[in-house]
Amino acid sequence: MPRVLIVDDEANIRQSLADILSDEGHEVDMTSSGEEAVEAVKKRPPDLVLLDIWLPGIDGMETLKRIKAQREDLPVIMITGHGTTELAVKATKMGAYDFMDKPLSMERVILTVRQGLERSRLEKENRFLKESVRGKLAIIGDSPAIRGLREQIELAAKGFGKVLITGESGAGKELVARQLHELSARRSMPFVEVNCAAIPQELIESELFGHEKGSFTGAQENRKGKFELADGGSLFLDEVGDMSLPTQAKVLRAIETQEFQHVGGAKNIKVDVKLIAATNKDLAREVKSGNFREDLYYRLNVIPISVPPLRNRKEDIPALIDHFLKALAAEYGRSPKRITPEAVKRLSAYSWPGNVRELKNTVERLVIMNTAESIEEKDLLFLNQDLRAEDYFEYEGLKEAKDAFERDFLAKKLSENHWNISKTAELLGVERSNLHRKIKSYGIDIPRGAGD
Repeated sequence: MPRVLIVDDEANIRQSLADILSDEGHEVDMTSSGEEAVEAVKKRPPDLVLLDIWLPGIDGMETLKRIKAQREDLPVIMITGHGTTELAVKATKMGAYDFMDKPLSMERVILTVRQGLERSRLEKENRFLKESVRGKLAIIGDSPAIRGLREQIELAAKGFGKVLITGESGAGKELVARQLHELSARRSMPFVEVNCAAIPQELIESELFGHEKGSFTGAQENRKGKFELADGGSLFLDEVGDMSLPTQAKVLRAIETQEFQHVGGAKNIKVDVKLIAATNKDLAREVKSGNFREDLYYRLNVIPISVPPLRNRKEDIPALIDHFLKALAAEYGRSPKRITPEAVKRLSAYSWPGNVRELKNTVERLVIMNTAESIEEKDLLFLNQDLRAEDYFEYEGLKEAKDAFERDFLAKKLSENHWNISKTAELLGVERSNLHRKIKSYGIDIPRGAGD
């Protein structure tokens, strides 16, 4: 139920407004002074304020100022019996939603309050969506590598130079590109992404520059390209190293002149875009091998940003796990699952060849497929990684590391032998009863129907 605060020193007006708004289904609070109103907004935040201008103590204009200092987005409707155009203009400049003269019309009060509450609802919804998007775009972690990455992004976002983001697949290059846009002066303009590796080479020029109707088979109408759609904003060329050499030449010209033509067109189209490119390839090596234009490489590589792989910032894994558990729980409408310290340690020891993307997919699998409220170490045997000595350096003691290695080794061998205990024991050269004791000791889950 929306809450409305009425601020007026005349008791009969307060009560009259309260009766009207209560009949409309609103919860109503009332005060007779500006000081009380400021305190009421602080202690019991309303969704809308009806505020008289002429009040004892601090007047309505000063009260408006103080309320807006607390809640800038709160709709405040000013009421006066001696209104002037200058006063209405001043109130509006100070953030008032609307201005009503006494004597008040019941219909006008109901309509204005209804419109003000709708605006309040939309602003709250918009704020929630922005915060939600901001949360999804957050770069999680506090390792030295991530702190350095954030500093680079903040500096690069303020400038106009082209940015080349490098890093392994799944490391978060797109996230960095979106952060560069969100922190720039172009944040209110479009962010347009092109995955150069996902578009067939015969279509990528049309995708980038648009085309004219009839310019090729299937071109049934005029179409704008990504450069044109990104005008005023940012254009993100993901996997730019996969572009063909002829396309690279046209992209180079478009970057240099900020002009291009539709495929099949003759008219020059001028745009203003901030260019961000990303690749998981070594472009300097691609230049030497003749697969990438040297002049385009230097045009793109004005501000280089390297995204570290997850294995080089393992201290960030617990924070990433917590972030994904909460985000995925919200997405699926569930309560966040708990995860044991042992499970976190096991995930932190894994090498993560697929980087942050693989970690997120793993957590998502655990959220969806694990029916228990808590994620435990035994739930992670499906990772089945190739065992590597460096994955056990995280353990403090020799016995702890040896136990972890033996557990993972046995789980891997059992999986390779379709969880047949007798066959695995024979291949390992140990007694079946000894292997069975170790399976029980380490809490290795044998799939139902297996284990003979």
